Amino acid sequence: MALFTIREILDLVIMSGALGYIFMSYIPRIQSSRFSAGFNWEDFKFALYITVPAIAFHELMHKFVALFLGIKEAVFHASYFGLFLGVFLKLIHSPFMIFIPGYVSIAGAEPLQGALTAFAGPAANLLLFFGAKFILERKKTLTRQQALGLYLTKQINLFLFIFNMLPIPPFDGSQVFAGLYHTLF
Repeated sequence: MALFTIREILDLVIMSGALGYIFMSYIPRIQSSRFSAGFNWEDFKFALYITVPAIAFHELMHKFVALFLGIKEAVFHASYFGLFLGVFLKLIHSPFMIFIPGYVSIAGAEPLQGALTAFAGPAANLLLFFGAKFILERKKTLTRQQALGLYLTKQINLFLFIFNMLPIPPFDGSQVFAGLYHTLF
């Protein structure tokens, strides 16, 4: 069995492109031509570098932990409606942002497996947060652009960890706490 299907790879590519587009004006580079007309490929790439690892690593950790725990059915899906919503709000210059990038469907998990699988995504964001924090504190020869990228990586991953650990459905936190509750009681 392959680790990824062609459909999952395609969904990752589509999700990544949509995230780069959604965030390209919210995460500008230091030397950005933010106020110029047209599509700015450099801002798009910078937004990709910042957002895609945070979100893709989060979702893929759900899949990898589920597979590691013996769950045979763990499939990544891009949320086409959620991505369309984010792209549409950007196109109409909405002052707020709502989007759902993707999810991993998991079938047949026991409560503890479900809790561990649900926690894997936010744990990935916590690891990326501490990695960026560690580099920022120890590496003194960063360019301004590198420092900005690491700072934004740190902030986005901390936000994603806290946001996803809220014990409110459909966030991961609700599945973590429900799985632990059912395991213990």
